[in-house]
Amino acid sequence: MAQENLSVVLHSKGDLRLENRPIPEPGPDDVLLQMHSVGICGSDVHYWQHGRIGDFVLKSPMVLGHEAAGRVVKVGSGVKHLKAGDRVAIEPGVPRQMDEFFKSGRYNLSPTIFFCATPPDDGNLCQYYTHNSNFCYKLPDNVTFEEGALIEPLSVGIHACRRAGVTLGSTVLICGAGPIGLVCLLVAKAMGASQVVITDLAAERLAKAKELGADFQVKVNRADGPQQLAKRVEDMLGAQPQITVECTGVESCIQTAIYGTRSGGVVVLVGLGAEMATVPLINAAVREVDIRGVFRYCNTWPMAIAMLASGKVNVKPLVTHRFPLEQAAQAFETTRQGVGIKVMLKCDKNDQGP
Repeated sequence: MAQENLSVVLHSKGDLRLENRPIPEPGPDDVLLQMHSVGICGSDVHYWQHGRIGDFVLKSPMVLGHEAAGRVVKVGSGVKHLKAGDRVAIEPGVPRQMDEFFKSGRYNLSPTIFFCATPPDDGNLCQYYTHNSNFCYKLPDNVTFEEGALIEPLSVGIHACRRAGVTLGSTVLICGAGPIGLVCLLVAKAMGASQVVITDLAAERLAKAKELGADFQVKVNRADGPQQLAKRVEDMLGAQPQITVECTGVESCIQTAIYGTRSGGVVVLVGLGAEMATVPLINAAVREVDIRGVFRYCNTWPMAIAMLASGKVNVKPLVTHRFPLEQAAQAFETTRQGVGIKVMLKCDKNDQGP
């Protein structure tokens, strides 16, 4: 085995370094993975640019990356379901204790959860990484490493659509056509949504949304008022959508989501913006519009793998750029500039394919 473990480490705001770290040893319940494909998330870029996200503050060097897939090279003494050579997708959130959230199946809400690349926990943008084997999921032969890495953003879409109650015949508005808006679109369609409208400022993102199956695309102008935009969506659909999935975190978009959703419907907030937002809460209240939050995901990997393996969902078009791990700085800059959709880093020198 190679003796180097090249890792992308954030030391402080703006200080991103490529450095060699020791190859870790797996604990009894862990597996050692040779990483293959790791996607760059907006949160990775945000930590790099700002050194924090909300209450999560970078205080010591941290390996970035949490959208990942790799190959098992070594298993801990207690691991029975995986073996060396298995290809796996990694669920980055691992509960540390069996608290009430864990027991009720909502382990994503556990306050002590381990989560890759959320301070102080290291992520997996490196060549070798250990992870709890129960949160590594074997990939079928017809699902690539890159698709395996994309299960992480796809999971946000699954969790959001579950929370929203998307089902056969649902009409859905999605605010924002970035990577998360696009996976919400894919999942909503797979769950049976009859019509999906998606909004964005950028024409090229809306073109990608159309390619991925959006029924209507609305190009937003910064001057548009929230009620004006809500009316445009209603006119397009012929009625207000039953569900709105808000993926931007922008205050005016949250306002649009509330105004634009049918009475008795559901607004799900996926995008994270400022801590405080002024929204038409009374409008939502008197029309019985439910507002639901989303924090990451739980119990989504098995469903995501089944969706990919069966061909019900195709995430491959989301990957627009690929860089070898050695070119991490360039990859991060590409993501920061908002070029393309998903940037993938390739961590295995001997296998740079999907």
